Amino acid sequence: MKAHDGMYIDGAWRPADGRDTIEVVNPADEQVIGHVPAGNALDVDSAVRAARAALPGWAATPPAERAARLAALRDVLVARKDEIAETVTAELGSPLKFSQAVHAGAPIAVAGSYAELAATHAFEEKVGNSVVHHEPVGVVGAITPWNYPLHQIVAKVAPALAAGCTLVLKPAEDTPLTAQLFAEAVHEAGVPAGVFNLVTGLGPVAGQALAEHPGVDLVSFTGSTAVGRRIGATAGAAVKKVALELGGKSANVILPSADLAKAVNVGVANVMSNSGQTCSAWTRMLVHRDQYDEAVSLAAEAAAKYGDRIGPVVNAKQRDRVRGYIEKGVAEGARLVAGGPEAPREQGYFVSPTVFADVTEEMTVAQEEIFGPVLSVLRYEDEDDALRIANGTVYGLAGAVWAGDEAEAVAFARRMDTGQVDINGGRFNPLAPFGGYKQSGVGRELGAHGLAEYLQTKSLQF
Repeated sequence: MKAHDGMYIDGAWRPADGRDTIEVVNPADEQVIGHVPAGNALDVDSAVRAARAALPGWAATPPAERAARLAALRDVLVARKDEIAETVTAELGSPLKFSQAVHAGAPIAVAGSYAELAATHAFEEKVGNSVVHHEPVGVVGAITPWNYPLHQIVAKVAPALAAGCTLVLKPAEDTPLTAQLFAEAVHEAGVPAGVFNLVTGLGPVAGQALAEHPGVDLVSFTGSTAVGRRIGATAGAAVKKVALELGGKSANVILPSADLAKAVNVGVANVMSNSGQTCSAWTRMLVHRDQYDEAVSLAAEAAAKYGDRIGPVVNAKQRDRVRGYIEKGVAEGARLVAGGPEAPREQGYFVSPTVFADVTEEMTVAQEEIFGPVLSVLRYEDEDDALRIANGTVYGLAGAVWAGDEAEAVAFARRMDTGQVDINGGRFNPLAPFGGYKQSGVGRELGAHGLAEYLQTKSLQF
C-alpha cells in the first residue's frame, strides 16, 4: 500500500504539524518501502481533542449500532485480508503464509468477537436494590507494538469501540503502514469522525505526549516492561487508568508422562513462530533429568528445520540485541546445540534459530526476555523443582504444561504464577482473557474481560 503523508484525525487525513518523517524499512532486504509523518505533541493534542468531541455522541450510541460498526469493520478486514498480509510481510518481514493465517486472520476473529459482545453484553445489571451501570471510561490512548501490528491494534480498538470509548492510536514506528491501512478500514466501515484517530510517530515523542495528555482517560500499552513502568508511573501521577501488556519468559513444562517428541516439537515451533517475536512464547523448556538428553537432541533437530522457514527480526537494533543475548549465553556456559550468533544471511535482519542446552536458572538467557528465535532447555529433578523454576522469573504472562493425563497437567498449571497456560498444546482462543502476573502487566485483553478494561462502573441505589 502507499503510505499516507498525514494523520487520520477527525475522520480525515490531515497534514502533520511538522515535516519530520519516519522511514519504513523491509527487514528482509533492508530496503526503504515508505515514509510516514513523525507526529509531535501538537498532532497528539489535535487527535485527543477530536476524540473528546466525538465521545458524547459515540458513548450514547446504542450498543447494537456500535456492534454494527464493528461487524462492518470485520467485513472490511476480510475483504482486504490479502492486502493486510502483504503489508505486514513488507514492513515486518513475516513469511506471507504466516501473515495471511495469523497477522490477518487473528484480528478478523477478534473484531468479530467484539461485534458479538457489543450486541450481547449486559451494560446494566440489577444487584439488590441497586442498578449497576457500565459505561465507557472515556478517551483511550492506545500504544501498540510492532510484533503483531494489526492484532495488537484490534485487541485494543475493538473492545474500546464496543464499550463506547473514543481513541487515539499511536502505533509502533516500525510497522505504521499496517496502522494506516487499519485507519482506512475504520473509515470504510462507517465509524463516525473523531471516534478513532491515528497519530504516527516515535515513542519518546508522540507516545509520551499521548500517555501524558490530560484529555486521555485510559492508557492501554503493549510493549516492553521497561517502557510499561514509565507509562504506569505517568498514569499513576495523574490518577489515570492504565492497562499494560508487557514482557514474558514463559515456561514450557514437559512432565515425565508426556509425549516427549510432540511436546518438544510443538515447543520449538512455538518459539520460532514470528521469528521469536512473541511476548507469550515458551522460551524456557523444562524437562525431567531422565529425559533431558533426548529432549535436547529432539529440540536441536526440530530447530534445524526452521533455518529457511522463519523471517527476519524487525530491525538491525533488534537483530544485534538478540545476537548479543546468544553471545552472552555462550559466555555464561550454556551449550549451543543449534544456531548461534553468526549472521545466517548477508542481507536482512536474520537470526539463526538457536537452542541452548545446559542452561541453569540463574543464566541471563533463562531470566530475560530475548524476543528472538532462541530457546533455553533446562532440566529439573521433580515436579516441585519444575514448579520452582517455572515460577522463578519476574514475568508471568503465559506457559504450557504437557502430561499423559490431562488432570495431571491441569493440577500443575493451577500452581503456575502466570496468566495463561496451554494444556497439551491447547489452541488460541480469542474469547479467553490474555494478560500477565507480576511484571508481565496489569489488566486483560480479549473477550469479555478485555471489554471490561474499557468500562467504568456506576451504582444507582433505589
